[in-house]
Amino acid sequence: MKPTLFLLAAGMGSRYGGLKQLDKLGPNGETIMDYSIYDAINAGFGKLVFVIRKDFEQDFRDIVLKKYESKIPCELVFQALDALPEGFTCPADRQKPWGTNHAVMMGKDVIKEPFAVLNCDDFYDRDAFQVMGKYLSELPEGSTGKYAMVGFRVGNTLSESGTVSRGVCEKNEQNLLTSVVERTKIQRFDGVVKYQDENDEWVAISDNTPVSMNFWGFTPDYFQHSVEYFKEFLSDPKNMENLKSEFFIPLMVDKLINDGTATCEVLDTTSQWFGVTYPEDRPEVVARFAKLGEDGVYPANMF
Repeated sequence: MKPTLFLLAAGMGSRYGGLKQLDKLGPNGETIMDYSIYDAINAGFGKLVFVIRKDFEQDFRDIVLKKYESKIPCELVFQALDALPEGFTCPADRQKPWGTNHAVMMGKDVIKEPFAVLNCDDFYDRDAFQVMGKYLSELPEGSTGKYAMVGFRVGNTLSESGTVSRGVCEKNEQNLLTSVVERTKIQRFDGVVKYQDENDEWVAISDNTPVSMNFWGFTPDYFQHSVEYFKEFLSDPKNMENLKSEFFIPLMVDKLINDGTATCEVLDTTSQWFGVTYPEDRPEVVARFAKLGEDGVYPANMF
């Protein structure tokens, strides 16, 4: 069975402003999503599922979906503030979505096969899709608790324009994830990659340290685990009172690997991540896509 690609498209880019998912960055007006979907199809993914906001549905169908539907089956699901388990009510003042893992939960009724999850506004590069597609398509039928994550080398994921936030990973000898800690300030200083820790100290790490760029692989049991744990999350008064609390994917994965429910293999990739974290990043990203076009890595008409 071919794996599914689940694309998180419900968020507006908070740092960069505007709908960066639709920003035309490639030499022929391609969006970052175009590159991801082209690479995913070539890596053996068989279906696309997008999670978006309901009020964006018509624009999304007209501008985005119609490009891909002739090449691969597509489905839409919707993230809404009030999409909560029975017995829970969204605080009246809350405006912020419930986070990446809440967005993932919206795919529960349409995804019945192994699937990968990623951000729509990051360029993950071809090798990342190949390693994830291979992992998911080789899972035995009916597998549960066999998750994976593309571990990008931190040195390949930095921005020239400022600090970046990354999930810094630790793994064991079997390449299984043992912990993922979100570090919100990572930058290169004088050739050395460093992150700022809880005491505002800058800590040096190797260029090859694996980090999560939110490119995950799951078996479908992940949905039910998420529903159960989300109830626990919402039952904590702190998370209800804090109108910006978020149910993140690493939070869920961390729980499931630590209580022995699942394992998460860290898949190494040589891929060079890039994205538009800051507006100042845009010209460099445009130049990189132009070069990929010139080098024949991507055709002029992907769709």
